[in-house]
Amino acid sequence: QVQLVVPMAVVFAPGSVPGDLPRPLPFRDVQEMEISVNLRTSVTSRCEMRYRSTTALEEAALAAATAREADAALYPLQDATLGSLTMYVVPETSSLLPQGTSVYVGKHRSALVRAGGSLAALQARLREVTQVMSFTASSIAAALSDRVPDGQLGPDARRNLKSSLGYEITFSLLNPDPKSHTVDWDIEGAVNRFVKPVLDKLSLVANFSVDSQILYYAVLGVTPRYDKESSSFLLSAHSLPHVINPVEARLGSSAASLYPVLNFLLYVPERSHSPLYIQDKDGAPVSTNAFHSPRWGGIMVYNVEAPASPQASLPLHVDVDMARVMEVFLAQLRLLFGLSREEVPPEFLLESPGNEGLADWELDHLLWAHTVENIATVSTTLTSLAQLLDKIGNIVIKDDVASEVYRAVASVQSAVTELSLGHLLAAFQASKEAVTCSERAFFDPSLLHLLYFPDDQKFAIYIPLFLPMAVPILLSLAKIVRETRLRKKEPTKMD
Repeated sequence: QVQLVVPMAVVFAPGSVPGDLPRPLPFRDVQEMEISVNLRTSVTSRCEMRYRSTTALEEAALAAATAREADAALYPLQDATLGSLTMYVVPETSSLLPQGTSVYVGKHRSALVRAGGSLAALQARLREVTQVMSFTASSIAAALSDRVPDGQLGPDARRNLKSSLGYEITFSLLNPDPKSHTVDWDIEGAVNRFVKPVLDKLSLVANFSVDSQILYYAVLGVTPRYDKESSSFLLSAHSLPHVINPVEARLGSSAASLYPVLNFLLYVPERSHSPLYIQDKDGAPVSTNAFHSPRWGGIMVYNVEAPASPQASLPLHVDVDMARVMEVFLAQLRLLFGLSREEVPPEFLLESPGNEGLADWELDHLLWAHTVENIATVSTTLTSLAQLLDKIGNIVIKDDVASEVYRAVASVQSAVTELSLGHLLAAFQASKEAVTCSERAFFDPSLLHLLYFPDDQKFAIYIPLFLPMAVPILLSLAKIVRETRLRKKEPTKMD
């Protein structure tokens, strides 16, 4: 039983305090909700709300001209603890929020909320904001997808990557026609400019390594269909799954990897199949000309403009627009990590995270899901190990294996305790430690069950070896016994 606690400060600006408060400010309130996963597992969501008035510095920050400026000024004044939220309630007449907007969610861990009149209306709005900024029942169910009955999972629940201690990201440029195209891409500069800020932010979650490669004569496994009307080639949605397998055989990056590999492929079509466009299920062209595969990565088709004159010398020199490409790949990376922004009510305004690629509260969203998933993974691993030990009675448990099991149990108990106290970062780090210890114990070479045989197998192995040796020994023993008996029967000679 896991309890997720979200510490939340609700700060009232002057003129925004509801008239039906149960007691004078400051005071505390608690709201609980149970997320049922299956018959044996449930997660309790507990929101600990602390209501108070603004300080003088916060009032000065809220006097800014725009919501973005106010959010930037409030950031140094608020609680920056991972997993915590701060809601600033502004009067209904405030010009800080644009017309028709009742909630502004910033880049950090705070939101500006327009007062809703009564306390009940405000609390309903705060619940909606909390669902956006921390975790939802669907995100917890997706993290525990292995334990949720199939019928209860949404279509995208298994799209997200499984929690891991590390990830390897591979960017590949596929040039199937090097005789026609010489393709240049500044992948190192693009990674430093676009990908590195995102991975720096995600470094709390896991370790990342990035590499790149160029593959020549690597073709898609599907022949595109020619469309006379548009004079172009088309890849339909139902043929896209068949594109990945032939290409993956050439990538070769996941064979020797300890961690999950994310593949991002940029495909420059050969001249005979140019221009090439991807269609969606309705037959409409996909604006990004790209698609992604759950838990695998994504592919983008990059069309090259045909030369003005047919006599142009080959190969054509192509400079890839890395800003356009990386925009697509980063959007796919967010999808793979479950950071796609879900549908929010129309009166919500979400601030763009900018160069960092994800907001602080989105990082928290990821940590909540991974912590719960890690706890479930450790539970499953240790249960499997216990079942293995029960099955093989003569198995030998070394001291180092036993200590790893004890550390895993202690770490997972610590993670559950820290979650119930609202300490998200400490809980996540304890859950990572628990996963490491449990995996180390489970995959210890001394626990290979092939090293231990049941008694009936031992007899089956050793009897054919010892039987040929035992037959002459037994016959000799029988002969000795027989001779001894005969000697006893013979009368003793007397002088």
